[in-house]
Amino acid sequence: MPTKRKTRSGALSATRKSARLNTEEEEAPRSDEGVEASSEALAADCSPSTKKESEEGESSSPKPAQAVKKQPVSELKAEEEDGEETQARFVGEALPLEEAKRRWPKRYEEKKQNQTYRSRTSKDDDDEELIQARCHYSKAEVDGQVYDLYDDAHAGEGEDDYICQIVEMFEAVDGTPHFTAQWYYRANDTVIQDLAHLINKKRVFFSKIQNDNPLDCLVKKLRIARIPLKVGSQAVEIPKCDFYCDMMYLLPYSTFIKLPPESKQVDSETSSTISTDDDMNGSKVELHKKSELTLLDLYSGCGAMSTGLCLGANMSGSNLVTRWAVDLNEYACESLKLNHPETEVRNESAEDFLSLLREWEKLCVSLSLIKNRDSQQETDYFGLANDGEEDDDDNDDDDDSGVKDSEVFEVEKILRICFGDPNKSGESGLYLKVRWKNYGPGHDSWEPFTGLSECRKRIREFVIRGYESKILPLPGDVDVICGGPPCQGISGFNRFRNKSNPLADEKNKQLVVFMEIVEFLRPRFVLMENVVDLIKFAKGYLGRYALGRLIKMNYQTRMGMMAAGAYGLPQFRMRVFLWGAQPTEKLPQYPLPTHDVVLRGVIPTEFERNTVAYDEGQAIDMETKLLLRDAISDLPAVRNDEKRDEMPYDKEPETEFQRFIRLRRNEMLGGPSKSRSKGQLLYDHIPYEMNNDDYQRVCRIPKRKGACFRDLPGVLVRPDNKVEWDPNVERVYLDSGKPLVPNYAMSFVDGTSSKPFARLWWDETVPTVVTRPEPHNQAITHPEQDRVMTVRENARLQGFPDYYKLCGPVKERYIQVGNAVAVPVARALGFALDLAFRGTALEDPLLTLPKKFPNIPEQIASASSEDDA
Repeated sequence: MPTKRKTRSGALSATRKSARLNTEEEEAPRSDEGVEASSEALAADCSPSTKKESEEGESSSPKPAQAVKKQPVSELKAEEEDGEETQARFVGEALPLEEAKRRWPKRYEEKKQNQTYRSRTSKDDDDEELIQARCHYSKAEVDGQVYDLYDDAHAGEGEDDYICQIVEMFEAVDGTPHFTAQWYYRANDTVIQDLAHLINKKRVFFSKIQNDNPLDCLVKKLRIARIPLKVGSQAVEIPKCDFYCDMMYLLPYSTFIKLPPESKQVDSETSSTISTDDDMNGSKVELHKKSELTLLDLYSGCGAMSTGLCLGANMSGSNLVTRWAVDLNEYACESLKLNHPETEVRNESAEDFLSLLREWEKLCVSLSLIKNRDSQQETDYFGLANDGEEDDDDNDDDDDSGVKDSEVFEVEKILRICFGDPNKSGESGLYLKVRWKNYGPGHDSWEPFTGLSECRKRIREFVIRGYESKILPLPGDVDVICGGPPCQGISGFNRFRNKSNPLADEKNKQLVVFMEIVEFLRPRFVLMENVVDLIKFAKGYLGRYALGRLIKMNYQTRMGMMAAGAYGLPQFRMRVFLWGAQPTEKLPQYPLPTHDVVLRGVIPTEFERNTVAYDEGQAIDMETKLLLRDAISDLPAVRNDEKRDEMPYDKEPETEFQRFIRLRRNEMLGGPSKSRSKGQLLYDHIPYEMNNDDYQRVCRIPKRKGACFRDLPGVLVRPDNKVEWDPNVERVYLDSGKPLVPNYAMSFVDGTSSKPFARLWWDETVPTVVTRPEPHNQAITHPEQDRVMTVRENARLQGFPDYYKLCGPVKERYIQVGNAVAVPVARALGFALDLAFRGTALEDPLLTLPKKFPNIPEQIASASSEDDA
């Protein structure tokens, strides 16, 4: 696991400084107008502190403006540039001393001798002295305008100054008047940055960041309406105000979360605060509990992400079921259906699926199965709703005919529905799969919906049957949507990447489609996965877009990076995971790592605080990192030309990982252990068969750690680690006449790489499981056998249980495994999801998993050896 966070110097520090995770120690949001040259001489301690900016260079945090005028510390009045006096003073009596000490005890701690009093950057910043107070007030006047405690205000100059709430007013021991500001963020001050156009300009986000400022920094009183965060597209009445606020923005993990309940109601002429408790509408919102929680897996592949989520949630107590899955790869769909017969698997594009959902909703509305959400929408297909009562089995002679090949045939039954072009005719639209009367399944055909206008009765039967069995989800039917929309436009292999506007690249379109499906279905929870390039490419544009879209839809959200090896796998594989939760739900947390792991790759500096890791200095009791031997040492030896899809195990499991990975599905869910016989079968332990030339090359690679093409005759390794031909060795050729050492191996990465034809070794972890099984430019050769890693060995490295079978040609199975989300990561996230389901997830973005997660009952862990004895 990444037990350390990356520091600015590039070294890996043990985790992250706990101060980095405390939002009260970060900078306040900046002014939109920036800093003019004439203001550079003005004092910085009247505006939010720049300490973190200068010391840590945090480009992800908003930069504070410095265009705020500072008063001389010994005066209450100062002269502005135009010669007019600015007056700042407290009004009324000071609060009783005992009350002030009770509410702000640190202000009244015993003063140290020769103590220097400076403006604080946070409540708990040990590097800054806390200003000691002589007394506190509840009212102040600046330039003739009266401010009350907890009023909202501009602090600074100009229309786009800082926005804050006044949470403290006090006179320092040296007599100067101060106030403590708790800051609001505009959208462009948050992680969303340039995607702020997605968010209403009047919408601001409250923070936990506070700091002290001279009283005369207050410019203008504001009316900021605190309103409830509404579910979906529910209309929210926004009262007359300067800004409105319905969410908090917390810097750790780029978190946006609903406002906490307020104990104090404020409603004055210039400030409006509305309770944000769950009973804001007069009744307590209860979490919707179901016997079965439904999941839609988009871009599902062979189903690793949803499989892990369901395993993790179900281990913790929820009955989460993958009800629907969508993917364009037909072999991946076959694999998912084979392992999840309960799932409605659709082999189609996400765009077509979204169009189908919209058409399906219209069909259900037309039959009054659901209410119409859009009063302007056409609500009747071919008069389906008008004559449904008139047809019966004895009077439907003219209601079941359809046109096929320009002839009229009788429709026996409607089987399926899709949107697209299933007949490859070039005409995309809504299609129904028809079973023709007096014809068998071999004559079933896809017919355009518009060609079946005389089959209203059969269509009604199909829609009603489909609605009752939920063959397609409708808005409100889905509890969780998960998926990893492909974004090939950000791949480093794409030489034509659009850095200025990544969303204009057609290869990144699926991110938009994913969000549109979320917006249509409005699930309770969303979990999106993607490669780290999502927040690296073009300054994280696509990651910011994803956050912005969810926030626009009123989802609470947070973003984190998790390494697969940190959850019990012998590979690194860092990925980005984005949580979303409806306002009625708890926002799921990120499970902290359970295992140590060898760190690889580069973590985006701007998002380094989004890495899921422990606090620096925290005592960590983690499992030892897993190595290749731990995962695959028990698997039978196979040859390069192995053809068997199934074979018996020939060894007992040798490690805890191997014992767990061999469990059956019901056992992984904590079910009773079944006796095992020596006839238990292993699936997909088959390698991609190399051609004869590559096979001969692999056979010549020594069976030792670090061995690769550099160990072949004729290769000379220079002191600078580059390779060149050895002039003293005659070049060796294969039986085919091709060279033993190919030219591409010598020139790969300018001759510096040792990956071509490299062997993995037992005491290593792999960088990441790949989709291509060729050994030409990657280390995928077995440590001791002359072949590449098998499909099952790669599946083990991804955490697939051995019971999980894959379909399609061998190359296609490698693709399915390489594209998958690591199952243990998804399983840990599923555990966190269950806590959110039950409403017990905490506001802290991180949670600690149970010891030895996932726990294996002793009787199951030892079942194999006992039953085979």
